[in-house]
Amino acid sequence: MSGEHAAAGTVSTTRVRRAAIRSQERAAAELFTALYPRLAGWVRRLVDDDGTAHEIASEAFTRLWARWTKVEEPSGFVYVTAANLVRDHWRKLERERRALRRVTTEEALRPQPQESDPSVRMLVQSLPERLRNPALLYYYADLPVREVAALLGRNEGTVKADLHAARELLRAKLGGRHDRIS
Repeated sequence: MSGEHAAAGTVSTTRVRRAAIRSQERAAAELFTALYPRLAGWVRRLVDDDGTAHEIASEAFTRLWARWTKVEEPSGFVYVTAANLVRDHWRKLERERRALRRVTTEEALRPQPQESDPSVRMLVQSLPERLRNPALLYYYADLPVREVAALLGRNEGTVKADLHAARELLRAKLGGRHDRIS
């Protein structure tokens, strides 16, 4: 008889868990239906782009769902998460603007190269991918070594070594026709 009770207890526990999961899913769906349009509209006013606003609002809800059982105030969590994602978006835009301004300014100030001078762009493109990616992110996107390492999934020391190797390769390819590369 005790085996039957154990089996019945297991079935009962499984049913309770399934009911709890369904209840959580219903609550999450109701919260999404109630908050998503307002959240997406709020984010839209902050980022001035529909696609980005919906990406950020969706990501905020995705992060909420991943922590659903641990979050005490879901609507507050979604808004704080969206605000953080908007802030990240703004930072990314500012980095891109700075990089574009720097490249534009450097291009305007740079004397036109002689035909015999290899294009730096072509030289950087000719680097092996292992060296080219960190060089582009560090020198052209103006990202710190820490962020380059995170983006590429490498250690900071590896990125520093790759940047050094890229500079040495470029220095060798340029021969004596360059300013100091540092």
